[in-house]
Amino acid sequence: MRIWIDADACPKMIKEFVYKVSHRLKIPVVLVANSGMYYPRSNLVSLVVVGREIDEADQHILANCAAGDLVVTADIPLASELIDKGVAAINPRGNVYTPHNVKEALATRNLMQDLREEGTMSGGPPPLGPRDREKFANAMDRELTRLQRNSP
Repeated sequence: MRIWIDADACPKMIKEFVYKVSHRLKIPVVLVANSGMYYPRSNLVSLVVVGREIDEADQHILANCAAGDLVVTADIPLASELIDKGVAAINPRGNVYTPHNVKEALATRNLMQDLREEGTMSGGPPPLGPRDREKFANAMDRELTRLQRNSP
């Protein structure tokens, strides 16, 4: 089991929480990003820097993760592909993607993107706060417990 982080857009507070969980449970973490970034010195945490092409980090995660892994991403198209591959996915706000909700989330994302492109709507989600961190922590704990229980 590994925890993968789609790291370029992942908030610092979420990455720091994942590092603590990794240390406590001895689960390796792989950050995937388009550029270098800080990460703690640990034999459990590594950084993969991919090229700057669009979706290059997503493609690296998809090519290298496996069923039983957990991916932290706010990228709904990536989450949809992960779910199709049998990989668990959670966003930084603590929403766990499932086969039942990921297609709806993808449709909503596409609609919102169309509205923004038309100029009908602007802006994005509010910044993460303490409640989001707590929701993420609880959801991640549940997902890791589920994955550990189902691992051979």
